[in-house]
Amino acid sequence: MTGYRPAFEAGLRLLARASELMEKRGFARPVLVGGGAVELYTQSAVMTGDFDVVTPRQEAFEEALSQLGFVRPAGTGHVPNGWLHPQLLLGFEVVAATVLDGVADPERLLLLDLGEDGRVAVIAIEDIIADRMGQYASGSAPAMLEQARALFALHRDADVQYLDRRIRYETAGSHGITDLEQS
Repeated sequence: MTGYRPAFEAGLRLLARASELMEKRGFARPVLVGGGAVELYTQSAVMTGDFDVVTPRQEAFEEALSQLGFVRPAGTGHVPNGWLHPQLLLGFEVVAATVLDGVADPERLLLLDLGEDGRVAVIAIEDIIADRMGQYASGSAPAMLEQARALFALHRDADVQYLDRRIRYETAGSHGITDLEQS
């Protein structure tokens, strides 16, 4: 991998190892979503402080993290479901059991091969853009519009029909793909 900041790449590699441990147990791979997916798709132009993952097998995922040296910090200021690796400044947290409440097309997940570390499942570019647009449309996260636009600008090969449909769903019809093209 080139172009990624070292801590992010190390986190991805640990996620790949955890994913392999889960798959060996017969469980589906966790899916990277949120800011981690944005950092991946922007090659660290937009950086995150944590890795949000989706898995219906939170306990199995946390067991895999524990096997890889992660710890669950306690006390004020720590996310209750968050895990940290002693050598990284990135947290890992299970945020849901299904990707975007089951609305995202699972056939569109990116399966990123990290060689000997294994593979990482990542939310599709169209779904992460739509998610950012949904957060923007809610009024609670105005900066998400610029993230969505940056992602779209970097990934003009996205399926625009699927993307427009997903944006309209996530924004209750108030936005569409044309909102990504405006500066």
